[in-house]
Amino acid sequence: MNEFELIARLTRTLPTNKSVVVGPGDDCAVLDLGAPDRLFLFKTDAVVAGIHFTPDTPPEKIGRKALARALSDIAAMAGTPESALVTLGLPREFDPDWAEKVYAGLGKLARQFNVAVVGGETTTSPERSFLNIALLGHVPRGKCVLRSGAEVGDAIFVTGELGGSLAGRHLDFEPRLAEARWLTEHFQLHAMIDLSDGLAGDLRHILQASKVGAELLGPSIPITKEAKKAAKGGDTAKPALLAALTDGEDFELLFTVAGKAAVPLLDAWKKQFPDLPLTCIGKIKAEGGLILRDKNGARRFDGPGYTHFATS
Repeated sequence: MNEFELIARLTRTLPTNKSVVVGPGDDCAVLDLGAPDRLFLFKTDAVVAGIHFTPDTPPEKIGRKALARALSDIAAMAGTPESALVTLGLPREFDPDWAEKVYAGLGKLARQFNVAVVGGETTTSPERSFLNIALLGHVPRGKCVLRSGAEVGDAIFVTGELGGSLAGRHLDFEPRLAEARWLTEHFQLHAMIDLSDGLAGDLRHILQASKVGAELLGPSIPITKEAKKAAKGGDTAKPALLAALTDGEDFELLFTVAGKAAVPLLDAWKKQFPDLPLTCIGKIKAEGGLILRDKNGARRFDGPGYTHFATS
């Protein structure tokens, strides 16, 4: 049983109440708490030793990454973060200086995005350290972007470049909060997600939620120089395009808009964010799953992104 099968099993009978606009199945829960102008976004995310960071990872970067992951999910719904709770799990024989540096990295990023860290929990974790963030944010009514709105004929866009995040970018990425808010202020986005588990895997979340298919143009997918360099590393190296499709932890925005908006959006983006690439990489189709088209023609792409508990 992989991560998403387990989530489906655990969430199918969860209780709800009248405040829930969107429950499990999107980047954040969406809550209506009675504010006239906004909905609230609620997100939790964790980083675990041996999974999301290694023993030699600088502790400041561990704290930064933990908060940045949650911020990226707020960005995926075009929201603004507000306040966070932190749970820190440590072995019995822990280094207080290490823990303080974790919080220093977290706090620096929180100040950058005006996030109040308002408390949390510490606990013993004998096997391995972990850091969990519970993050509250908000989004104006009518501006929240879900995974479920993609329409046939939509253009598919991605920010930045993809693949090779383990070269260091998975620790240093910038959550695309300002970019997401600008997009929803100027264009009607149909669906959006942040790329945590790889382009192919996360695009499938949109396809499943929206009940559509997609065709990606392989030559158009933007690939990092790190992924291209790694592709030249010998017989065991992963092809650069495959890395862009499946590596994960890129934390860029993937979104869809009506095809007629594609050119105006690109033109406006270049003026607003000249240093951040935005690329149209394909289109939404009525059915057919995920199709990859390159110089060899079109074929169904079934390669996974990163999935916890997967056996292969």
